[in-house]
Formats: sequence, structure tokens, C-alpha cells
Amino acid sequence: MKILLCCELYYPSVGGVQMVIQQLAERFVAMGHDVTVATTRLTTRKDDSLNGVRIRDFSIYGNFVSGMRGEIHEYENFITSEKYDVIMVKAAQQWTFDALWPVLDQVEAVKVFIPCGFSGLYEPSYAEYFRQLPYILRKFDRLIFYASDYRDINFAKEHGILNYSIVPNGANELEFEKQRDPDFRRSLGIAEDDFIFLTVGSFTGLKGHLEVAQAFEIADMDGRAATLILNGNKNIQNYSDVLQMFSKFLGVMRQYGIKYFTKHVIKVSLRSIGIRVGKDDQIDVTIGRIKKHAGKNVVVTDLPRPSLVNAFMAADLFVFASNVEYSPLVLFESAAAGTPFLTVPVGNSEEIAQWTGAGIVCPAERDARGYTRVDPHVLAKHMCKLVKDEALRQRLGAAGKKNWREKFTWEKISREYEKIFLTLLEEKIRKA
Repeated sequence: MKILLCCELYYPSVGGVQMVIQQLAERFVAMGHDVTVATTRLTTRKDDSLNGVRIRDFSIYGNFVSGMRGEIHEYENFITSEKYDVIMVKAAQQWTFDALWPVLDQVEAVKVFIPCGFSGLYEPSYAEYFRQLPYILRKFDRLIFYASDYRDINFAKEHGILNYSIVPNGANELEFEKQRDPDFRRSLGIAEDDFIFLTVGSFTGLKGHLEVAQAFEIADMDGRAATLILNGNKNIQNYSDVLQMFSKFLGVMRQYGIKYFTKHVIKVSLRSIGIRVGKDDQIDVTIGRIKKHAGKNVVVTDLPRPSLVNAFMAADLFVFASNVEYSPLVLFESAAAGTPFLTVPVGNSEEIAQWTGAGIVCPAERDARGYTRVDPHVLAKHMCKLVKDEALRQRLGAAGKKNWREKFTWEKISREYEKIFLTLLEEKIRKA
């Protein structure tokens, strides 16, 4: 098959969307398919191919709501003139999907769309977008969702759109089927007998670092020494051109909404001149207090990918307290590492805990806009319970590893996508 995958950002950019598309694209190539990725042009990208995947980039930024600028006509012409068997687009509210709307009827290829959560569904500024969206969704041959009960799949059902499949996320077997690094603890200055808590996510203020740190501070470890690893990028980048800067900030707006976007711009601007506010300041204060506790340590880091995989393997418990998610990859990666996880009910984390058998869900409230807010005291109690119950942790870790190997490796998941593509192509040929 000749396959085109469309996503706003791709390697060398780092993020969940980028990782998923790269995993699928490279596995499709290994299966013998001809694969191209259409994405945003980045000056940090030096080649027009990677591991057999061709990269066709465009100088475009924005979306339907904020307005799109750049090589939009070039993208539309590319989509309508190139002959692909399958075109799959990942994520609404970004230009590789929104710019297709005027030309979808001209696309002869099988059309597949991964909505990716509809983060702006409750944002007033997106009201017109979601009013028009059902009409657009009906132009696709198949929708693919990561969860069986979330705002995007429920939106489709409410509008009578039933041509969908549920295909979960996963973790990379090439990364997680290896031995633990015996030197990992030493590399971060962590004692061999410390209990390691790990949490992972960008330092946006919405990924739960503060909540986990607050819970760790008040957790009664019953005399056991412990280290908390707070891993994530600082969300400050040196952009080499204006397009990349716009792409970054519009990506934040697309994911979290205009209100958060405005706060984020102000916070990043202040951070760039050394002023930390809000959760940035709170987490610094919390870390300072933790370091005064005997037997408790905090490591704040942004590990390179191979070291991050080793962190998952070395951790005794992965703790996730994010405020907003769709289908968090980090929970699948924790299961793949054989590490039990404790998560708040964010996105479809409860479903992932059931699927993998690797996790416990800590109760937390959701506000009117769908953000999850956990009480650090409640989270601390659940953390302490798992610290003291080693047998439970071992059962969760073993179940997660087993179920991941059987169902949630990217090799297996990419085969599910291939099966969907081939079925749709057969149906198209039969109808023709």
C-alpha cells in the first residue's frame, strides 16, 4: 500500500502524537508499504526521510479557529494530486486536518481519521468548529479512537457516526524488551535501597508534577528512604524561526484551550527572564521543603529517551496525576517496563488500568471543563498503601508486562491498523 500519514509535528519534534505516528510509519515500512508523512516544516529537520519514511513538510501554522497561514494551497494540491491508497490524519484542531476540509471530496484515497480527544470541545471559541465537524467526519471511511468512553467517541455516537474502530495505544517492544541498567540509580545519585517514585510529562503545569510532589512530601513512608523523579521538558525552546514559535504556541492552545494558552504565554515569557509564577513557583517551594525531610529526595530532570526507559524500569511505582489527557502513553510504558502504576481517573486511564492489569486508580474530582483535580492527601494515602504492599506491586507489574507483550506492543498495534486499511481498500474495490 501507498500510505500517507498527516500530523502537525513529526521528528525531530518530541511528543505523544509524534511518537505514535513514527512508531506506526516505521513499522508500516518494515511490512513493505510505501509511507510518507505530511507535517510542519522545522529548520531542525535536516533530511527528507527517516528510517525509510519519506517526510513531506509544509510551512503552515494555525488551525480553523485561530486561522491558518502558509503553504495551504500547496498542501491541498499535494493531497489531491498524489495517488495514495490510504490517507490517515491524526488529531483534530490542527492544520493537517483542518486544511483538508475544502478538498476532502476530491480525495480518492481511503480516508482514516484519529480524532485524538477533542480537547477544545467545551471551549466557547470552538463552538462553530464542532458544529461543522459532524459533516466533516462523515466524509471519512473510518474513525479510529483510543478509548471506548471519551468525549471524542461519544461525540461521534451522539451524531450517529458509527464507522469507527477502537485501537489502543502501546509501548515500543524494541525499547522495553531489554535488561534493566544496573548503573541507572548511580547515574542519578539514588541510593540502592531507596524506593523510587516516577512521574513523567512536560512541565506545563497540567501534567501533575506539583500534585505528585505535594503528595510525596506528606506521604508517611514508615521510615523507608525514597526518591521522587520528576521527569519532563521545561517547555522552553529556542525557536529558529517564527513558524516554529507559532506552531508551538498554537499547539498548546489546541490541546488546552484559549484560556490556558493565554496564561501559558504569560508564564513562559516571565520564566524566560527568570520569574517563576503559579505552579512553577509552588513546585520549587515544595521541592525545597521535601529536601529538608530526612530520607526523602527529589530529582528533577529531562532524561534522554534511552535513560527515560531505564527510569521506567528502575522505578518501584509510577505515579500519574495529570489534569488533562486522552490516552496517556506513559501508562502503557509503565506496564511495558513491568512497573506498577498509580493514576488519577484522567482520559481513559481507568480503561488502561483494566486492559493492562498494571494499575490502581486513585479517586479524583473532575471540574466543569473536564480537568481532573486530585487531593494530594488522598494521593499520598494511595502511594503509601502501595509502598507497603510489595506483593500487590509485584502482581500488578507482572500482569502489566504480560498483557503488554500480548496486546499492546507497537508491532501488534500496527498490524491492527494495517488490517483496517486493507479491509477498507477491499470494500472500496468491491464497491467500484
